[in-house]
Parts: sequence; structure tokens; C-alpha cells
Amino acid sequence: MPQVNPQLNHHAELATAERHVEIAILGAGFAGIGAAIRFKQAGISDFVVLEKANEIGGVWRENTYPGCACDVPSALYSYSFAPNPNWSRMFAEQVEIKTYLQETAERFGVMPYVMLNHEMLDSSWDDQQKHWVVKTSAGVFFARFIVMACGPMHEPIYPDIKGLKTFKGMTFHSARWRHDYDLQGKRVAVIGTGASAIQFVPKIQPQVAKLTLIQRTPQWVLPKLDQALPKVAQAIFKYVPITQQTLRGTIYGVFETLNGSMQHPQLMKKIQRLAVYNINRAVKSDELRSKLTPDFIIGCKRVLQSNDWYPALVQPNVDIVHSGVREVKGNKIIASDGTSHEVDAIILATGFEISAPKVLNRVRGRSGQTVSELWQGSPEGYMGTMTADCPNAFLMFGPNLAVSSSAFIIIEAQLNYILDALKQVRLHKIKTIDVDLENQVQFNRKVQDALQDSVWNTGGCQSYFIDANGRNSTLWPWSTFEMRHQLSRFDLSQYIVDEGSTTHKTAVI
Repeated sequence: MPQVNPQLNHHAELATAERHVEIAILGAGFAGIGAAIRFKQAGISDFVVLEKANEIGGVWRENTYPGCACDVPSALYSYSFAPNPNWSRMFAEQVEIKTYLQETAERFGVMPYVMLNHEMLDSSWDDQQKHWVVKTSAGVFFARFIVMACGPMHEPIYPDIKGLKTFKGMTFHSARWRHDYDLQGKRVAVIGTGASAIQFVPKIQPQVAKLTLIQRTPQWVLPKLDQALPKVAQAIFKYVPITQQTLRGTIYGVFETLNGSMQHPQLMKKIQRLAVYNINRAVKSDELRSKLTPDFIIGCKRVLQSNDWYPALVQPNVDIVHSGVREVKGNKIIASDGTSHEVDAIILATGFEISAPKVLNRVRGRSGQTVSELWQGSPEGYMGTMTADCPNAFLMFGPNLAVSSSAFIIIEAQLNYILDALKQVRLHKIKTIDVDLENQVQFNRKVQDALQDSVWNTGGCQSYFIDANGRNSTLWPWSTFEMRHQLSRFDLSQYIVDEGSTTHKTAVI
């Protein structure tokens, strides 16, 4: 690959209308910035990071709701090559996490490669020129390779509720929080009780006159072992780095144990006792406990953590409606159980498009079909990092790579795989690498077989892990040790390789 430093400036107004690059990274969250850092360290300099917004940050830029914080301890929620001894809490909050990303990008010198205000509008593979044509809101890029680092929590889900669009009060999604709207003294309805609601409801409950929580399905919530980190702990982490490394390793072990337990529903039932305790210590009313106790095994949905969720729900200004929403009439929410609730504001805590991100409607492979059209509601890739019909394209957080641990475990494992692929491309003077569809089918058969007895598939719930076709296209069924091992080396023999004069299609393993 050419080693010409493009000397890109990250201010969009200085961008050229067209540019040829070796690699275009789509998205400047932790995955995209991590890719930029690792590429630069490997001596690859002919790349750009295309970011739709006016600053980097990914999910931590999009979500600014009150109480927004990580549910993985800070020591593990960071790049292994860029530890942060200055975390103020065991579980860092949104502003601090976004600041960490921005400071890390500056420290590793990758901001000159970032092009802000460049929203990807369309990416299509040109099979004659053997490159991707990436059309953005501020110019066109021709790239040999693309890295799709758009993130899984990118597109909010807006529920299709009759009358919602004509609601007379204020409506917004938790990922589009209206900080200019004062909730003080208002009657507020929250639709949804997922990870975001668990965090912001306790923050807004003391402000509002009445909080109506529309809860179709209650969640299991574990206690959160959070606390402020004193200055002395930060000093120890800074001057004796092995202490923070040891803490990171210990936390990793705890999460790996949880991840492994997901394969054994009976084990998860034992962990569930802690969630039952968390309900019982705060909720004394049998009727309320009944509303708040799920009927599925913990782990079937995302495992949540909070110390103030249940204490907030027992307050006299909170009404829990154990039902869905039938419609919105004027300034009233009509629940599926027939009850009517007059409100001033509706906050949608209805999650994100995880298994079917809309951004893939804009990515078209060799066949001319979009990735969404090819997947038909069931995302499928090879090693979670590439997918058939998309040569020279890498997917960060691709199908069946999610784990009950830190996203950084996935990011760094994938970047090792991608870097090895690029190294071999150089070494063997390869033009294109593409997934062998037969290998992809066989790999996914193994994945689905391994998921069959997991709590995600058998725990008795409906979750975003399961796609529109009833298939678990989200989760990795094995340990993260196995993930890191499988992604430690890019095996060219499992791909269709075009060396210019010849194309090799390998045998199925």
C-alpha cells in the first residue's frame, strides 16, 4: 500500500470534492478511532475516517440523557494500549468516556485523518476499478478498502404508535434528549424499560410531578458495584500501572465467567437470585414486586445494573403501567389495558436498531444489492468481520460478535484480524479478498448450533438479540478467549482471493 501521508485536516471545509485513499473508515466512535490508531501504528497512513457529526464520540456523543453511564467498569472499558488512570468512578459516565476518546485520538495523532461533517450517503463496490465509491455529504472517496465502524447503537427505534405524531406535548427519544425542555413539575410518560430508562428514570423522578412508566416487559436488574475512585487510587494507577492492569484482568475474568454462564440457563438462575434480592430490598409491596419481576431467565435480555432503579419506582409520584400502548389521543396515552394517562411529555426509551441497522441500506456490494437486501432481516457474516458479496469490506461489531463483556474486547480482536488481512494483502500483492459464501454458510451453521441451548435462545423472552426472522444473529456463542484466538490470524485459504491475473476459490473447511 502507498505510504503517502495525506496530511488531511479534520475540518470539513478543507475537504476536497474527490479523493482516492487506500482505506476509508466509516464512523469515529471507539471502533473507528481504534482502527485509525492501529493503522497508524502499523505504518499505514493512506486512510481517512469519515464522521457524520461535528465531533467524534459515537454512541457517547449520541446519548447525553441524564445518568448516562457505562455498565462495564471503566478499567475494562478502554483500549488496552491506552489505560486511563484518571477515571473518577468505577463505572464512568458519558462525558468522561467521550472525553477519554477525544483525548486518546489527539494523543495518538489520528485527528488529522478524521473528516468531520462527512455523513456516508452511499457506498458501492466498483468491480471494474476494484474499489469502493463512498459518497458523503461533503465529497466522494474512492477507497480500496472500507471499514464499517458505524456502531450497533446508532439508529434509534421510534415505535409505530397510533396518534403519537399528533401528541400535543413534547416527545423525544432518549438518544435525542431535549436538554432545552424543563421537566420540572411536568407529567412525564416513559415508554420502555431498557438500559437507557434504567439510568435516566431515577434522575428525572425527583423533578417531575408525575412519572408514568409504560412497562410492557419488566427487566432483571442487578446491583451496580459503583463508587467514586479517590485521588489516591488514581495516583496508584498512574505511578504503579500494574495495579490497574491487575484490576482490568480481574474484571475481565468476572465478565468472562458471566459470559460463559450464558450457555447454561441453570447457572443463570443462580445469578438471578441476586436480581431478586435487588428487587426485594427496595420494593416492599407484593403488588409492585409482581409488576417488576420478569418471567424469563436472567440473561435472556441484556443484563442491567442499578442501585437506584427500584428505589425510584417506589416513590409516590411514580405509576407503573404493566402494559403496552394502544394509542395516543390528544394529550393522553391509552394503554393496552384500557387505562388512560394524561401527560405533558413522552420520552421514548425504545432502544436502537441492533440487528438491522439502517446504515446498511446504503452499502451495496458486488451484486448491486444492499447489505440489508442480501441479509433479508438476518445478518450473516464470516468471523463477524466480513460478509459475502462485499469485497475488501470489514465490519466492526459484525453479526454474532456481541458478548457479555466489554466492547473493547471485540474491537481489539477484530483490529488484529483486519491488520493481519492488510499485511497479507501487501505481502501477496492481492487486489481483492472476498468471503466464500459456502464457508460463510458453514461458519454460521456452527454458530447457530452452538447458540441453541444458550439462555439467549431458551430463556423465555423476546429480545433485540433475536432478529426479524427469529434467529439469533447478534451474539457470539463461545468465550472471548476463543474469539481472540479465531481472530488472531487472517486465514487467506478461507477466502476468495483475486491477485489480478488469477482468482483463487478455496475448499470449504
